[in-house]
Amino acid sequence: MEMKKPICLIENTLDNKFQCNPQALEILNSISQPVVVVAVVGLYRTGKSFLMNQLAGKKSGFSLGSTIQSETKGIWMWCIPHPNKYNETLVLLDTEGLGDVEKGDQTNDNWIFALSVLLASTLVYNSMSTISNDAVEQLQYVTELTKYIKVNAEGDQTEDALYAGFFPLFLWTVRDFTLQLELNGKPITADEYLENSLKLKKGDTERIDRFNLPRECIRKYFPTRKCFVFDQPTSPRKMWKIEELSDSDLNADFVQQAKEFCQYIYNEAKIKTIKEGITATGKMLGHLVVIYMDAINSGTVPCLENAVSALAQIENSAAVLNSLSYYKEKMSQDVSLPTDTTEELSDLHGKYEKEALELFMKRSFKDKDHKHQEELAMAVVEEYKSICCKNEEESKKRSLALLQQLYTEMETKVNEGIFIRPGGYQQYKEELNRIVNQYKSTPHKGIKADAVLLDFLKDKEDLGSSILNADNTISKHQMELEVEKIKQETMEQERKAAEEKHKELKQNLLDQERTHKENLEQYMEKAESERQKYIQEQNAILDAKLKEQQQLINEGFAKKSESMAHEIQALRYQIANAGRGGGRCVII
Repeated sequence: MEMKKPICLIENTLDNKFQCNPQALEILNSISQPVVVVAVVGLYRTGKSFLMNQLAGKKSGFSLGSTIQSETKGIWMWCIPHPNKYNETLVLLDTEGLGDVEKGDQTNDNWIFALSVLLASTLVYNSMSTISNDAVEQLQYVTELTKYIKVNAEGDQTEDALYAGFFPLFLWTVRDFTLQLELNGKPITADEYLENSLKLKKGDTERIDRFNLPRECIRKYFPTRKCFVFDQPTSPRKMWKIEELSDSDLNADFVQQAKEFCQYIYNEAKIKTIKEGITATGKMLGHLVVIYMDAINSGTVPCLENAVSALAQIENSAAVLNSLSYYKEKMSQDVSLPTDTTEELSDLHGKYEKEALELFMKRSFKDKDHKHQEELAMAVVEEYKSICCKNEEESKKRSLALLQQLYTEMETKVNEGIFIRPGGYQQYKEELNRIVNQYKSTPHKGIKADAVLLDFLKDKEDLGSSILNADNTISKHQMELEVEKIKQETMEQERKAAEEKHKELKQNLLDQERTHKENLEQYMEKAESERQKYIQEQNAILDAKLKEQQQLINEGFAKKSESMAHEIQALRYQIANAGRGGGRCVII
């Protein structure tokens, strides 16, 4: 669904609660691609919306406004095809300006900031002029995050590594920057400017603690950080109509800085992931919005673990239905009933059972106790049993119809008593053998051909005996030989029917073994993939912790550095023991 302009995703109600816009959720629900989610936050009237329009490649879209009033209310969304990656969607979230004097609601601002952190894969914090102490303190919402976001339903919520593990890439954009990027007389980069602004002060006074707190929080919660500085886009007198200005009307340095910012987002902003590297699609993002809104409106703190569990339940159930639908569709398209052999049907079943399971594994995650995988496996098996039954019924139907067609002329003669005469039995046997041979030579009768023929021949035994007994040209000895011959023919046909049934039962066992093996192999492969993602995620957290620890050492905060040692040790232990203990194997 192509969006020509932004739409409100989350808005405030009159009773100071949040509500989702159903139309926006419908748009997200239509996006099956992975999403790169970029959210911008910051004080109102600082040009956040202009930056987002630049990312969208448009002059207008998100409302800019030209007065001292805040234009954006709630959180607005614009989904566009990713400019650089054809199989991804870029979701831009423009948030209500923090610190709106008209609203004056600190709690609302905290929730807006927390929601931006929860939903984004890249968080842009927009401020004006410089990264001064005032600018850092204005980012007070960071210090409140642990009150508004829980990582685990139970356990230590003060463990900073838990938050750092899923918080987004943090970009600080400084607008209308007029200073020289220099430190101690030497040129520095914007990133170095940011890191220098986040240095801690030594001392134990309340004032120093207040100075250090937001800096420590930013460093702990956002281990991956970057900074961009922007010149003023144009003269103050033109700012009110900036949407109408072309690049040639804007400051050339600003235009270049905006391009560099956009290119960085396009190239470096990652796909939104949840816990342990789970990739989020637009549909999943929509579910997350609803889950978080329900938690906030119920008066509870959004919990990532609970959200992932709820999302997993939704996605895994949908994955079961989608994969089962795929299996049914493929079998319906490619299976022509009746099949000539049980192997033919089994081979198609095995092929599409595997593909359906692969489809499920690709979409599913956090499938506790493999409940949904087993649900899919059992549903596929039941569907296969149903197809097998239809295959047998279709074979019986076709075989019976063929026999009835072949027997029609002979049945007329039986009814007219033509065979009840001297020499009639020989004529009867010749015509019956002709029917049987013609029946056997007709292809595509299916797997019940022999069983149907056996029933047909048994049904005609009394008729044959009557004709035989009525034929006075046959001696007693010849009659005994003929009865024995009929018995042998019946036994041979029973053997063929039994052999056919044995093949069917044997194939059923092979099908069960293959189903079990396939489910087990794909489960083990999925478990190893999830283990590797977990290790990768934990290693990223560990690297960030080690980097932060070294930075504290370099700044002379040995005690703070030592206090991080237990976190680092715990992370290393978790990585070393990742995947041990296993889980219940899938038994189908």
